[in-house]
Amino acid sequence: MTDNATPPRGKKLIEVDLPLDVININTKGEPIGSKGHPWNLQQWWARRRLTACRVIIFASMVDDPSAYLDDPSEIVVERRRLHNLIERLSLWKNSGDEDLLNEARCEIARSVARQRGETAPTEPAQALAYLGDPAKNLNIYDPFSGGAGIPLEAQRLGMRATGTDLNPVAVLIAKALIELPPRFAARPPVNPDAPPMGIVTGKGRNAKRIAWRGAAGLADDIRYYGRRMRELAYASIGHLYPDAVGPDGKAVTVLAWLWARTTPCSNPACGTQTPLVGTFELSSKAGKQHWIKPVANSGSRTVSFDVQDTNDKVPTQDVASGKGAVCLFCRTPLTSNHLREQANTSAMGQQMTAIVAAGNRRRLFLPASDAAMQAAASAIPKWRPTQTMPDTQTLVSGRGWSITHWHQLFSERQLTALTTFCDLLTKIIREILDDGADAEYAKAVCTYLALAVGKAAVTWSRFGVWHKGLEKIEKPFGRQALPWVWDYPEANPFSDRMQSWTAQVEHIAKVLDDLPASVNPGAALQADAATTIHVANGPVIVTDPPYYNNIDYADLSDYLYVWLRHALRDIYPDLFAGILTPKDEEMTAVPSRFENPTERFEALLQQTLLLIKRHCSPDFPSSIFYAYKQQEEERDGSRASTGWETMLSALVTAGFQIVGTWPIRTENTDALKARANVLASSIVLVCRPRPEGAPMAFLDDFRAALEQEMPTALAQLTRAGHIAPVDLRQAAVGPGMAVYSRFRRVETLAGETVTVRQALAAINNAVDHYLQQEAGQIDSESRFCLEWLRNCYPMGAGDFGIAETLSYPFDLSIVNGLKQRHNLLDAEMGTVTLHGIDSYSDARAYPRAGTEMTAWEGCWRMAWQMQTGENRRGVDGCIAVAQRAGGKLDEIERLARILYDFYDQKGNSSLAVSFNNLVVSWDDITGGITQRRQTPTLMPE
Repeated sequence: MTDNATPPRGKKLIEVDLPLDVININTKGEPIGSKGHPWNLQQWWARRRLTACRVIIFASMVDDPSAYLDDPSEIVVERRRLHNLIERLSLWKNSGDEDLLNEARCEIARSVARQRGETAPTEPAQALAYLGDPAKNLNIYDPFSGGAGIPLEAQRLGMRATGTDLNPVAVLIAKALIELPPRFAARPPVNPDAPPMGIVTGKGRNAKRIAWRGAAGLADDIRYYGRRMRELAYASIGHLYPDAVGPDGKAVTVLAWLWARTTPCSNPACGTQTPLVGTFELSSKAGKQHWIKPVANSGSRTVSFDVQDTNDKVPTQDVASGKGAVCLFCRTPLTSNHLREQANTSAMGQQMTAIVAAGNRRRLFLPASDAAMQAAASAIPKWRPTQTMPDTQTLVSGRGWSITHWHQLFSERQLTALTTFCDLLTKIIREILDDGADAEYAKAVCTYLALAVGKAAVTWSRFGVWHKGLEKIEKPFGRQALPWVWDYPEANPFSDRMQSWTAQVEHIAKVLDDLPASVNPGAALQADAATTIHVANGPVIVTDPPYYNNIDYADLSDYLYVWLRHALRDIYPDLFAGILTPKDEEMTAVPSRFENPTERFEALLQQTLLLIKRHCSPDFPSSIFYAYKQQEEERDGSRASTGWETMLSALVTAGFQIVGTWPIRTENTDALKARANVLASSIVLVCRPRPEGAPMAFLDDFRAALEQEMPTALAQLTRAGHIAPVDLRQAAVGPGMAVYSRFRRVETLAGETVTVRQALAAINNAVDHYLQQEAGQIDSESRFCLEWLRNCYPMGAGDFGIAETLSYPFDLSIVNGLKQRHNLLDAEMGTVTLHGIDSYSDARAYPRAGTEMTAWEGCWRMAWQMQTGENRRGVDGCIAVAQRAGGKLDEIERLARILYDFYDQKGNSSLAVSFNNLVVSWDDITGGITQRRQTPTLMPE
């Protein structure tokens, strides 16, 4: 297809209006990692919330009512109807609602038919067939499919979906989610235990058996042959995993063995191989506290552990950390340098510290036994992944502890288990064939069982984490890296709980159970996005490209690749041809891997967007998710936001015009509690090929357009969209660049091109101006404090005379008003000092009767509540403040945004994160106030 700049026939809903506030509230509630959620299929390190992908795809395909209606009142009513449909689609609980999905599919088909002058299908089956007709060229294409969220949601909405990725692990995930389930849809299982009439739905009197639908038959076979693998594996290596002896002397099933790394003591007179324990606590559940007490055995010169269930204070002074440790035998301090030296000389070992077993509706915590340690020590793996790990200490921190090869992340017994399950796939595929399956189906079942091995490899490692609060094993990848740990849990593959083999298989089968039953085909292929488009005839582009140098996908995914390659090399020889994942073509700006990484990334991104623009659909906009914080970097004597500058320059140069932008909450916001610079949202850039006749503009014209359009856009983001303060400047890039990109060129009066970098600076100035206007909407006392803070940062202290002069325009008295009446500052010995955040604790008295609380006091009181620490009550504490604040709530939210931006610009992340968390929690705060008002008070009789 040739380069396409045909003007759109009519605007799509995504180009005009979305119910952003409701979408962000609903997508925030998506239960990531819950049972049946597609993310449970396999570990991947960058995924967007599926509900967010779903609504963006739907809004990209559906006409805005202004495209087919003329009456303004009818447009409003129709748009409200579509918004209602989007709001329901954005709820995760509706993901399997076939009636709702059919409604959405019919709506998309109706828009497509209207646009093409065709008769719209009216029945759900007809709509699905219409959207899936190859002749219609309605294919959603994601050239950076990663964890396959976008193509999966396109498929859920009835579209044909294609995802490509350079990374073979990502391609395998996509095949398992969008390619294999439709291929074997409604197929009954082949295993001999399968019920012949289908699956059971409902419970009790409502239970009934219905024909196999969707991927339910495939899921049933995965469960059956997963059980067969467990039986065969147990016959081979079950002796390595003996039961433990419970308190009553009877055998109990072990759920996990807890281990600590050990190191020789640096004291020559001691030399004990001392355990390095990161925490002595086993369980922190209320009333169920368990911990291990180290016991020095002078006869054997060893350290063992007794399991305690007392409520005594658990020792914390002897735990190992990055700063060092203490020898638990002789009490000699062990420096961090000593620990690293011992690791680099392979002197570190491991010691079992406790056993977690299954009790009667509770966990049993038992002391380590000789039998358990001897069984673990007897394991001899038949194979191990000997590939070298990347030399990137920030990727796997263990890389700096003499861990250089992937197999070193696992104990000998863990290697034995993983290898055994991998090798059993050869036998299992023969069993599936013997049970009557064809070769392709047998390979499909084994694909999912291999993914179960990959899931097991994530938690069956020496980098797993024991969660003492939930009493379970957590996967180690809490972020896009593998942190070093001193102690770790080892799961029992043959229990039925807690990261066992059965649990891994069930997670995968449940994902297939919950996939939509009726979908159109999907395709997952390995491809370089910069050189290859796998869908002809104008696909609809919805994609989530790499973010500069944020994540080392290839290095991370090698963790899984080494195991998946061992398991699936014969089934997918092309996909697993390399020793490790391909890295030479990866689109990233990782400095350690490439010479001139920035220039290389920019060139590849530009090449990719040119290719997309040349092949994208003329009838639908292209939507690009982007989540890169405006990190400033010195370049050519000026400061530039490299990530955004690169993406936007590539889009504009490729010939795209930004026609809409939406900050959609796609990120995991848990990290916001700790860091102020973690984004909560992706900015969805909605693009069309820029018309050939687009006008040119001068810099003054561009600035004038920003001045006119940005206040409305920013008010929409903050007031209606409730965007997190951390996201505001990123979100503002959208409407600002929509102005810039509508021109084919912006020039200065001297004829020089106004670059994207200069445009971003102008957009940031517009945000500054908007925040200044917002400050004008708060009370005068708060405006003075804000101005004084800006003048006297960081201490908030300065000369009384200057403060008094500054107070005149606000018509305020420093002593009688700001100090005595409102208690916002101290004014003593010629110095005026603002109160710090700790002055706004619960111990601070509220204003006396007749004195209204200022926005400043209310905002700082709430920010104090949002911090971590003793007596802070989070949202509940903020609700209590809000109830005292009267009509100041709107001013408090405005001020919180201003203070976040101020402290973020100053680099004070501790305070910035408090104000950001306050705004992020605003819906919960205001909702809590409403709920308390509606709850009747019970009066005593």
